[in-house]
Amino acid sequence: MAKEFELKVEKIKKVKTKYREMKTTTFPVQASVKILKNLRKYEPRSMSGQPLALWDHAKGFNVYDKYGNKWLDWSSGVLVANAGHSNPAIVNAIIKQAKHGLLHNYCFPSEMREKLTEKLAKIAPKPLKKVFLLTTGSETNEVAFKLCRTWGHKKYGPKKIAMVSFTGAFHGRTLASQLLGGSPALKEWIVNKDKDICQAPFPNCFRCPWGKKDYEGCDDFCFKNFASYLKKNLKLDAKSRIAGLVVETYQGGGSTFAPKGFMKQLRKFCTKNNILLVLDEVQAGFARCGTLFGFEYYGIVPDIAVFGKGITSSLPLSAVIGRPDVMDLYEPNTMTSTHTGNPISCAAALANIDFIIKNELVAKCAKSGKLLHAELLKLKARHSDIIGALHGAGLVYALHIIKPGGKDPDADMAHEIVKKSLQKGLMMFSPVGFGSASVKIAPPLITPEDALLEGVKVLEEAIIEAKEEAMGKGDSDI
Repeated sequence: MAKEFELKVEKIKKVKTKYREMKTTTFPVQASVKILKNLRKYEPRSMSGQPLALWDHAKGFNVYDKYGNKWLDWSSGVLVANAGHSNPAIVNAIIKQAKHGLLHNYCFPSEMREKLTEKLAKIAPKPLKKVFLLTTGSETNEVAFKLCRTWGHKKYGPKKIAMVSFTGAFHGRTLASQLLGGSPALKEWIVNKDKDICQAPFPNCFRCPWGKKDYEGCDDFCFKNFASYLKKNLKLDAKSRIAGLVVETYQGGGSTFAPKGFMKQLRKFCTKNNILLVLDEVQAGFARCGTLFGFEYYGIVPDIAVFGKGITSSLPLSAVIGRPDVMDLYEPNTMTSTHTGNPISCAAALANIDFIIKNELVAKCAKSGKLLHAELLKLKARHSDIIGALHGAGLVYALHIIKPGGKDPDADMAHEIVKKSLQKGLMMFSPVGFGSASVKIAPPLITPEDALLEGVKVLEEAIIEAKEEAMGKGDSDI
């Protein structure tokens, strides 16, 4: 699990490059300690899992504090700022809508909601043609769960209510989203589990659940084992029992994509057995994977797709986009949300989508992603003692950090690498759950290629220092 970042002031070296500047000689900045202590005092302990850079403002692919420090951002604010921080087009749209005088309208009709739902329905492939706007990714997964169960029960009878997801998955923080998640530790609090929500092994080629050592075209092998697992281990007959199958486009913490052939067979399996396929795109959508929608990476279309984070590159907004026959299951006023389609968030989303399309961020992300992937592969080769795998696509990657001599995850080392990167002016975040032993890389999609190369160089410096300290050769008081 993720560790708390200690409120311990350390000496750091000053840095000044084209894309980074560390003016202060300590980190966290001594002047920020009072604020950080107050946050620790008034917020729950669960909020102490990220590095102690006190954000003041952010622009493009940089994050700033108010003490003169400037970070090259490889977090995108947890994969939100796809079009860059404080994107002028998005800021102007937000200001224009605020000045217009409508900040909230509940479920009463508004033109902003009409514009965004139409835009999303038009850019989404068939049959994803109805849109329900919400606030967070967790909400969207709750709605997808609700729709799957309702659809299975109403159309096929009371036994078709089982939901299947995957080990290692993260679908949110609320009740149903954590039941769908694949981390047992994150749902211990629930106590009374839903017996009809089950997890199947995720086809992770680095940590193969079926015992294979190397990935050699295992699409068929993985899928056959998955189908067998449903019957033998979960005791589920797909056609009569399973209502929905929920899968992240990639598993967030470790940026782990399933084999393409596996996902294509999963799509066919769901169609054959009258199962709704749900793709959790909260971290993957809106050009992040080098495709407009992450599921396009696999060449498939789900029955329901859920989105958040990069949909606005800024404000809270999420969306469930699905088949009309599924989305229309509920009567008026029986599936709503207080802040559905908030007009200012809608304005941000419209400007964000227009910016992504107009500036061809899909193609740019795919191109930059190839360069970043090649450089990270070289980095992995140079540090194969602690980097077990590199996963990802587009502009989302993760280095899977291991203890030397095996495949055991090393969360402490990952934590140190993130910390040292931050002290050098490279902003990263600490993943949670199954991905807590990874170093996650998710820069804004507008990041130029020379900035990506600089980031790789800084990351390697942090890796070398973390390794030296682990061997007792380093000195944290620089």
